[in-house]
Amino acid sequence: MHTLGLRPTSQQYLVHSAEQLCGLTLAEVAQTLQVNVPKNLRRNKGWIGQLLELALGASAGSKPEQDFPELGVELKTIPVNDQGKPLETTFVSVAPLTGISGLRWQDSNVRNKLSCVLWIPIIGERHVPPGERVIGPPLLWHPSSEEERLLQQDWEEIMELISLGHIQSITARHGQVLQLRPKAANSKALTEAIGAKGQPILTLPRGFYLKTNFTGTLLAKHFML
Repeated sequence: MHTLGLRPTSQQYLVHSAEQLCGLTLAEVAQTLQVNVPKNLRRNKGWIGQLLELALGASAGSKPEQDFPELGVELKTIPVNDQGKPLETTFVSVAPLTGISGLRWQDSNVRNKLSCVLWIPIIGERHVPPGERVIGPPLLWHPSSEEERLLQQDWEEIMELISLGHIQSITARHGQVLQLRPKAANSKALTEAIGAKGQPILTLPRGFYLKTNFTGTLLAKHFML
């Protein structure tokens, strides 16, 4: 536990620090860091991720860059059941809805965030109080060429629909591994987008999420579940 909160100096150090947390409950980590544990996550959706960022010395905060920009690593906590199956989709980044002509996959925030991810499974169904959930073994992951191909294909198809003014018709079913969903605290938080006739419209902000079939497969491959 001595490494808690220290900024990592290398990817190996970061993985080692994450391994030190394996098997601990979130309450044990929170107690060491003197952080309050919420009774539930309804109003504290990002609490688990923030706790692990604090424990592992992440520096980016809410900036649109990787959590460990100096190491080129993004941190993703992923809630799983006892069999290691993801319980929900994984938020990647907010989707740009205007000024997107000429934007390429190679330069996208989604690709940057997913180029190297430290996955930390959090074991515990939704009915388990946050503090009692257990930290699982970490996985430092780089997408394979096939995984990147699937991600790029979905991203390009979704971005094309956005640029053509079809934002309102995109559902969570679009995409094999990546989906687009509303991402807003409430229904009044509107942002500008492109309408069907190229006119500016107001709509809910959208976010890119990894589907559970994708994250489930990559966890299963690593942990041989």
